[in-house]
Amino acid sequence: MNDMNFSGIQWDKGNRAKCQRHGVTIAEIEYIFQNDPGIAPDLAHSQAETRFFAIGKTGKARSVFIVFTIREAEIRPISARYMHEKEVFRYEKETPNP
Repeated sequence: MNDMNFSGIQWDKGNRAKCQRHGVTIAEIEYIFQNDPGIAPDLAHSQAETRFFAIGKTGKARSVFIVFTIREAEIRPISARYMHEKEVFRYEKETPNP
């Protein structure tokens, strides 16, 4: 996963509920992290700890935006939502396929 090493995904009551707030399932989030998402630092929101965002597609090809951090060598999702059509278009335009 983009040269980042992690041992798993850290879930608890707090981040599980927050991530599902916008309808994205836990299974979809885990699928995205297992399938080489685009990852970049979230410089605008990194204050107390380093945050990142990931963009990837679910098994049904829906684009998802995930904010996460790394704690104890595990990915800890903070929030997740489906991307709007304009965001998907802009991302695909700016990210050439290899």
